[in-house]
Amino acid sequence: MDWFAAPEYWLSRLLVQRLLAGLYLTGFLAAAAQFRALIGASGMLPVPRFTARVPFRSAPGLFHLHYSDRFFAAVAMTGAALSAALVGGLGDAVPLWAAVLLWTVLWVLYLSIVNVGQTWYSFGWESLLLEAGSLAVFLGNEDVAPPVLVLWLMRWLVLRVEFGAGLIKLRGDSCWRDLTCLRYHHETQPMPGPLSWFFHHLPAPLHRIEAAANHVTQLVVPVALLLPQPVATYAASVIVVTQLWLVASGNFAWLNWLTITLALAAVDPARLGLPVHPRSYAGTPVWFEVLVIALTCGVAVLSYWPVRNMISRGQVMNRSFNRLHLVNTYGAFGSINRIRQEVVVEGTDEPTVTRHTVWREYGFKGKPGDVRRLPRQYAPYHLRLDWLMWFAGISPAYARPWFLPFVARLLVNDPDTLRLLRSNPFPDTPPTHVRATLYLYRFTGWRELRETGAWWHRTELHEYLGPVSLDALTRSGYRPPLGRRARTVPVDGLRSGGGRRSGQRPPRPSGPGPHHPSGPPE
Repeated sequence: MDWFAAPEYWLSRLLVQRLLAGLYLTGFLAAAAQFRALIGASGMLPVPRFTARVPFRSAPGLFHLHYSDRFFAAVAMTGAALSAALVGGLGDAVPLWAAVLLWTVLWVLYLSIVNVGQTWYSFGWESLLLEAGSLAVFLGNEDVAPPVLVLWLMRWLVLRVEFGAGLIKLRGDSCWRDLTCLRYHHETQPMPGPLSWFFHHLPAPLHRIEAAANHVTQLVVPVALLLPQPVATYAASVIVVTQLWLVASGNFAWLNWLTITLALAAVDPARLGLPVHPRSYAGTPVWFEVLVIALTCGVAVLSYWPVRNMISRGQVMNRSFNRLHLVNTYGAFGSINRIRQEVVVEGTDEPTVTRHTVWREYGFKGKPGDVRRLPRQYAPYHLRLDWLMWFAGISPAYARPWFLPFVARLLVNDPDTLRLLRSNPFPDTPPTHVRATLYLYRFTGWRELRETGAWWHRTELHEYLGPVSLDALTRSGYRPPLGRRARTVPVDGLRSGGGRRSGQRPPRPSGPGPHHPSGPPE
């Protein structure tokens, strides 16, 4: 079938596959480095406890068949090794059937992790990586020309990512309609980057231009991806540029890089004047054509739910409509926080807490803490604890299942938990008490930065969690994190902040398996 192949897109396919494999690699490495404290057998939300109450059919994956920390590490490192091999070109060095199998294994391994990841894996970019990975299975390799249907399915995915995000903004916060949201977003986003301070201090007219450009690039440009060339190439190029702008303005894990990767599927390099030489391919095997056509029909059927969601007045963000995270709905920041509230965690080694007690602060890698520390660039790497701490400042109820287990691990100097932090003020012996305080953070101005060297100014609001000791937790019924049977007790002492807050709503459930709360802006 001549219409089936698009040989002129061979470079686009190469870039998509290599970049996607690189993002898989990032995801697997992050999982291997962080899982023990987050979802390990003695973690804050242990996988064995999750699989005991959630059946396989609701969250399919390998860990319903068997779980141990060693097995999880093996799965994550196998995924990382396979991803690295695909980045290096393994997919083109093996027969077509083997390439299909390799990408399928990669998808199954990451699906298994996401489906037991619970709150820690509850972001839209997890489903986006899985949906993109499911399409990559059918992109083929150097044995066959790129299948045009899969390239079109990737365009359709980018359109849903961008268009869904644009619609949720128009239907959500009024600041998107009056073009003032960017006056707040750079300061209140989940995890600012090193340039976020400078973006925040752009002149107000430029913030309005940013917001207006956002509407154009999310509601108009994506539709052009479905138009003939060269329009589709130009539209994809605009999306790439705007996503790079977002990369520079904050840390949104691999969301922006994955959107860039998918947009490249619409780029015909010849339309950009690149000296790309055409390639010739042998005929495509019938079995591969049948698989691609079946995939296309399946995506067409499953697209009913995200399309219905997008046109609904009750549109929701980042929802999986099936257990395999295929053909999802996306979107983010339907509302914007006007203020930034941060939970600051401190400990003391004094045996008794008094009003004169000296408290020392724990340092996080990505989230704001030390006011003189310039925010770092971590994306596309995902600091899961830091992101959840942002939600904790907005909604103590959302933090209830995992925050007290986190505190308990600080009280025993749990090495897996401490590896998630930038600094531990008690390197020799654990603290006797830990507390948490809610602060109001704002970016300093140019003059304050010059005079004090501080990027942030913070004001104490109130106690978030009163001083607790390990003995007190034990007496309350909480078991220290020393084995698989550690459990969580309600954190009724967590208090929310005061004042007007028109921020991003606490995450809402997304159907079977892990939940998918509102993620970052596209």
